[in-house]
Amino acid sequence: MTYDPASANPLAGNPFLSRDDVARAVHDLFAPLLPFFSEGGARVRLSATAAHFDRAAADLEGFARPLWGVASLAAGGGAFAHWDLYRRGLVNGVDPAHPEYWGDISDRDQRQVELAAIGFALLLAPGEVWEPLDAADREKLVAYLLKARDRDYVDNNWKFFRILVDLALVRCGMAFDRSKTEAYLDEIEGFVLDDGWYRDGPVRRADHYVPFAMHYYGLVYAVLSGDEERAARYRARARRFAADIRHWYGPDGAALPFGRSQTYRFAAAGFWGALAYAGEEALPWGEIKGYYLRHLRWWANRPIGDRDGVLSIGYGYPNLLMSESYNSAGSPYWAMKAFLPLALPADHPFWTAEEVAPPAFPDPVPLPQPGMVAMHTPGNVVVLSSGQQHGRMRGAAEKYAKFVYSTRYGFSVEADERNYDAAAFDGMIGFSDDGTHFRARETLEDARIAGDALWSRWRPFPDVEVETWLLPAAPWHLRIHRITTPRPLHATEGGFAIERADFNADRLVSAPGRAECHGRDDVSVIVDLSATRREGRAISLVVNSHLIWAKTILPQLRGVVPAGTTTLVTAAMALPGGAADVPLPEVPAPESLRQRLAAASVVPVFRLAGDGAGERRS
Repeated sequence: MTYDPASANPLAGNPFLSRDDVARAVHDLFAPLLPFFSEGGARVRLSATAAHFDRAAADLEGFARPLWGVASLAAGGGAFAHWDLYRRGLVNGVDPAHPEYWGDISDRDQRQVELAAIGFALLLAPGEVWEPLDAADREKLVAYLLKARDRDYVDNNWKFFRILVDLALVRCGMAFDRSKTEAYLDEIEGFVLDDGWYRDGPVRRADHYVPFAMHYYGLVYAVLSGDEERAARYRARARRFAADIRHWYGPDGAALPFGRSQTYRFAAAGFWGALAYAGEEALPWGEIKGYYLRHLRWWANRPIGDRDGVLSIGYGYPNLLMSESYNSAGSPYWAMKAFLPLALPADHPFWTAEEVAPPAFPDPVPLPQPGMVAMHTPGNVVVLSSGQQHGRMRGAAEKYAKFVYSTRYGFSVEADERNYDAAAFDGMIGFSDDGTHFRARETLEDARIAGDALWSRWRPFPDVEVETWLLPAAPWHLRIHRITTPRPLHATEGGFAIERADFNADRLVSAPGRAECHGRDDVSVIVDLSATRREGRAISLVVNSHLIWAKTILPQLRGVVPAGTTTLVTAAMALPGGAADVPLPEVPAPESLRQRLAAASVVPVFRLAGDGAGERRS
């Protein structure tokens, strides 16, 4: 019998229909970690792969991150057989005289991230973590936490990590200077956008850290802090945000692959769980429960575990290419944040409600704050995007700057930036001036939203300007590029990548002005609607470069952009099954686009205070 890699997923076969199913998942995810705990219990080293921080911090990560789930389980009365191991590790990890000491803490240190999980455990499960310790061990633990919280944290969601540690110190009866707590709570307010959105620091990004970090920690704070004024603000923002973020979830439960830290996988269920924990019925309980459980089910039968059942770095399968430099082998266990609702009793309305399917959204849904427009298409949510960027990360352009993202079709990360001919450019356009190297949209000069349409101005090269319109036309979307260049360039534009079929059973169609891919379960089409047609090309992509599938196919349009100003018009779509002969959308007249641009507003996440971003040029 052939080995099925999905069978190594600890969640395999879990139906995720009940609270008991969710509790079982915590045990199933934790069990494969037991052989990797060190003798003193303080370190969990899962592989030889490295992150940019030291091994001691990575080992702490492997130790601490499961506590997000285990502590939630304990808070709701669930049994866990390994608290002795955790207490032993905790005491040894904070002891400078012990060989498994986690190390001294500096400013902006990875240990500060992981100590938030320990603070969370002290808050939710004090009877298992704090109360059994003797006075000497308590003193060592408190001393270590105090050293950590006195250091500076990264200017983003990390600020909540000091706040969680401080809540734990208060819970443990410790006195300390709370001025730094108050400062961070005030500074977090500087990240607030409208409609319940945050940016993740003073940056042009509003990604999954908004739901599974900013809102998650804010709702935990609202429940546990006693700070009623801030709690009211956090609760109100979360209620408003729920109406928007549901458009990042497909009808099958898949979350939108967008932005960094995709290896945290089902942490994307955390926001729905945090709403339940805080008692916030932002949507009917049955809808919240549906978004939560469907998402967990989506992960249950995917090959995300190594052969021993340890969660891999990757997304839909083990994949280091898409990872970030801060991903150690323990990083994927940030996903344990999904299990916060286990802290609630079985008779809570979240658990007793009947799961409800998501509502239908036949029209495009503008999401102004992050610079997005969502379209609900069969089996999928397509999200057009302009206004976000990240210039300091491998794969940053692919994770933040593509024209379109999709819950069903994910995206590719370019595997070789010196092989233009093999580049994917799914959901984007790439340019080359030498046939070897290439540039795509990375950063923006301006980004605007006009109803359900997006416009941006960007430069693939310093002397080349591109204006791009993105327009919904479900199941299609339109991309209109106005390219001004002093020299000829070669351009390649990609549609949606889809999964390949085995035994070369795919059907690839390449023709003037059109390309089609008919894969295992889906069809993907890209069509040139420009005055001068590019050549269509349907290709197999570099393996292991896509987030969801290891082997994919993709339709592209390719051609030369002459010196001067050229307008390219593209229609792209993908659908599960079905035919490729869906009627094409109409292309709006240039004058109507000019009128829409005149009335457009700057994408909120794009505008940073004091930098003049989005100001019109004369």
